[in-house]
Amino acid sequence: MEGARLATEGDRPICRELLQVALEGARTMRGGATLVGATTADELLARWTGSSTSTSPDEPQAAALFVGEFHEVIVGLAAAVTQPRPLAEHAGRIECLYVESEARGVGVGSALMAAVVAWCREQSCTEVDALALPGDRSSKQRYEGAGFTARLITLSRRWG
Repeated sequence: MEGARLATEGDRPICRELLQVALEGARTMRGGATLVGATTADELLARWTGSSTSTSPDEPQAAALFVGEFHEVIVGLAAAVTQPRPLAEHAGRIECLYVESEARGVGVGSALMAAVVAWCREQSCTEVDALALPGDRSSKQRYEGAGFTARLITLSRRWG
């Protein structure tokens, strides 16, 4: 049936393929091009598997990449990071949650979300954040169905 587990090095090719599809889809959504920018699947995989060479202060304290399976076939992925917050709190953040369109509605997304939340708890996070693009009602509903609540809406105005 469906399930989720930590990704292995052997999962990297399918994770790259899934992530490329997810990035292409995100870029077509309202706000997606701004959020995703020119980020590549390889850059994100390096960030989430600890092989990034970046020295940016935005780099996560810890990161994990999960794969979602249906009948032992990888059909989705999720990535989570942790970052310290003021007052010694740690927050987890779901940076990616994607399931192939043909495999949606069978529980893979729920299994991935449960794995991410469990990992964040293991990392001593006091909360988990997730992003949904404007108009992405399905992602918003999935998160709300898992107990997430909207607490901040960021609006932006660009000129020039």
